[in-house]
Amino acid sequence: MATSPFQISFLLLPTRFASSLASAIAIVADGPLLLTQVALDGSRFDNPHSVGDSGCRALAKSDEDLVSAVGWNLCNELYTCSDDHTIWRWNRGGEPLSKVCTLEACLTDIHWFPSMSQRQRSGAGTDVFVAACTDGAFYIMSRGGREEKRVEAHEGAVISIRWNFEGTALATGGEDGLVKIWSRSGMHRSTLAQNGHAVYAVAWGPESDQVVFSSGSNLFIKPIQSSSKLLHWEGHEGLVLKVDWNPINNSIISAGEDCRYKVWDCCGRLLYQSSKADYSITSLAWCPSGDVFAVGSFNSVTLCDLAGWPHGKEKLNTGSLLSVAWSLDGTQLAGAGGNGTVVFGQLNILKDTIKELDFRDRVIKMSLSFQQLVVATASQCCIYSVTNWNTPHILDVKDSVILVKQCRRYFLLIDCFMGLQLFTYEGRHLSNPKFQGLRTESFNQRNVSLSNNVFAVIEHNDKKVVRFLDVNTGKLVGEVMRHSLDVVEIALNQLGILADQKLVLIDSNRDLFISSINRLALFKLASMVESIMWNEVADILVAVADRRLVVWYYPHAPTVDKDLLQYVKLTKDCNIGKNARFLSFYGPQCTVQRADGASISTNVSPHPFLLFEHVNAKQWDQALRLCRHDNLLWACLAGASMAAKELSVAEMAYAALDEVDKVHYIIYMKDLPCEEARQAELMLFRRRSEEAESILLQAGLTYRAISLNIRLFNWDRALELALSYKKTHLDTVLWYRQKYLQKTKHEETKEQFIHFAQQVVINVDHIKEKIKEEKERERRRV
Repeated sequence: MATSPFQISFLLLPTRFASSLASAIAIVADGPLLLTQVALDGSRFDNPHSVGDSGCRALAKSDEDLVSAVGWNLCNELYTCSDDHTIWRWNRGGEPLSKVCTLEACLTDIHWFPSMSQRQRSGAGTDVFVAACTDGAFYIMSRGGREEKRVEAHEGAVISIRWNFEGTALATGGEDGLVKIWSRSGMHRSTLAQNGHAVYAVAWGPESDQVVFSSGSNLFIKPIQSSSKLLHWEGHEGLVLKVDWNPINNSIISAGEDCRYKVWDCCGRLLYQSSKADYSITSLAWCPSGDVFAVGSFNSVTLCDLAGWPHGKEKLNTGSLLSVAWSLDGTQLAGAGGNGTVVFGQLNILKDTIKELDFRDRVIKMSLSFQQLVVATASQCCIYSVTNWNTPHILDVKDSVILVKQCRRYFLLIDCFMGLQLFTYEGRHLSNPKFQGLRTESFNQRNVSLSNNVFAVIEHNDKKVVRFLDVNTGKLVGEVMRHSLDVVEIALNQLGILADQKLVLIDSNRDLFISSINRLALFKLASMVESIMWNEVADILVAVADRRLVVWYYPHAPTVDKDLLQYVKLTKDCNIGKNARFLSFYGPQCTVQRADGASISTNVSPHPFLLFEHVNAKQWDQALRLCRHDNLLWACLAGASMAAKELSVAEMAYAALDEVDKVHYIIYMKDLPCEEARQAELMLFRRRSEEAESILLQAGLTYRAISLNIRLFNWDRALELALSYKKTHLDTVLWYRQKYLQKTKHEETKEQFIHFAQQVVINVDHIKEKIKEEKERERRRV
């Protein structure tokens, strides 16, 4: 098993007799953050405070009723319910604060009003939770335990109850096999489904427009609209006990009596199946960020990454863990033990470190890229340079940070209170990007990307759309990019100016495309792509495609000359396997994490990095010397020199690649008499004929614009230009058209050409004289 940079330490507490807890709470007190230079992903459980055979600290306990469910409120307080009809409140250190209330029946489930921004949290009616009971009712309760409403919901027990993500509706699953939808106030809206077996688990989809639930050994996805089709499949070989759906990664996890847990996509396709455990899986829950999830069983809890691979298993003394829940910041886990024990687990950083840093609060998010470390705690954001760990820049934060995203010069903080905030690494605030439909809680590493120039985001309400915002002003720039399929991941290159900015995207069909920001034209690079990453120091792109490592040393080739892609693309078989993702790509070293948690480091060619250093410094002679006898470097130099309009260098590069036709075309461009003509031909070389024509027309080179369309066999546009500019070259267009038809042995079919051919007399000598005058006029422009 691969080593992971995280650990969880546990504290086990009985639900009663908690009078002497002070000494035990210290074992979950906040400790130092221990930094490792590897990417911070993947997790495992470890208990440095084990006592006795159980591996955890357990306090005195008595014969108690089982704890049936746990849930964290908006203030990071834990609420627990048990078969003794009581609900208790605990702080995050594991100390009981008070008994909230006692109900008439045994409780089966509890769920708090969903996480919202701090501004919304202060509103009336948001500080509530729901509790499901065995007598078929559920209660809407205030934080202090006051009953707001009791609702008779099912015949038999209400087994599972969940708020949707907006807090506008409730879904319940009952012993009677019904799934029902309720309003915020507890009014019955609809009966979503009726089954022959009890419904043990329900969970809402990311858009709160569909519900996944379990009945018997099957899983079902049912949209809220009554006319929509029900999707169902056999999920497990035994009874399905738990199911959860994460809104960030859009993946579903399920567990059952067959002693397995599974990961599914939103269409019910199996992504991962665990090996068979010793006991039934009785609980599971996604971490809010969607990076990991916890799985509870008899006397054990397992932490797994988003692909499903277990990163560690902790032995406990709890009986079956009937419920697990994550705190809102994703740093703490709580579990409900079947023997009356409440479990508190804390996510920390492991101690294989090179530097130790102390923080006053719990670390929530951290990111290490571009020689900068950004650490977000519960109240602060600390910014470190890897060259100076002693004096960080410190910012205050007002809410739990959801995401930290870095680029070379700036970083992005996202929380539910301030929304999106851009800062420099000196702590200076840049902007607060905003746009219509912004939902901060939906952001993750894949649907946002940041560069020195722009910030790109996938539209939440329409995932076919990608928006671009200026990093300095936070305002929308350029046109929105609209794709034909849903976009699942985006990445901006990290070098260059705004005019050279490129975006790569992966769509729902797992196809990889690249486009320029200024000229939105998607070009397909690869299929079956699982992960992508730009290099931090050069514009080199790497991807995991069809279980192999693919490197594009000059991915901008489609915007210059798409024929170069065959030279700049290299594929390596690195035993990556399925569902691999990138951890880092700095210089020629690339690190990939496989689905089993193992990290693989591989090197790409270092020579393109040296070449691009020469190109950026405009050291073309050194670049030419470096390229000898290497088609990869020649292709990179050909693309870079054409982009930089260095025609002499491009001529030699294409000659080395045996691209004879392009060499002749470059020679033709070099011999053109004026700069505007060369610029237009360069645009035409890059297959951008409209821009080429625009350059010529703005320069007053009307004949050359007409000639360009004639060469492209765009006869209608050539005739339109001739008519628009004093009809000087109308006979020229008609003459070339006649020559074309004679060579192809076709008759004229275009009505406009037939009409003007009857009116215009074609004098070949006069036409040639006009063309000669036009070329002489171009020479005089120099």
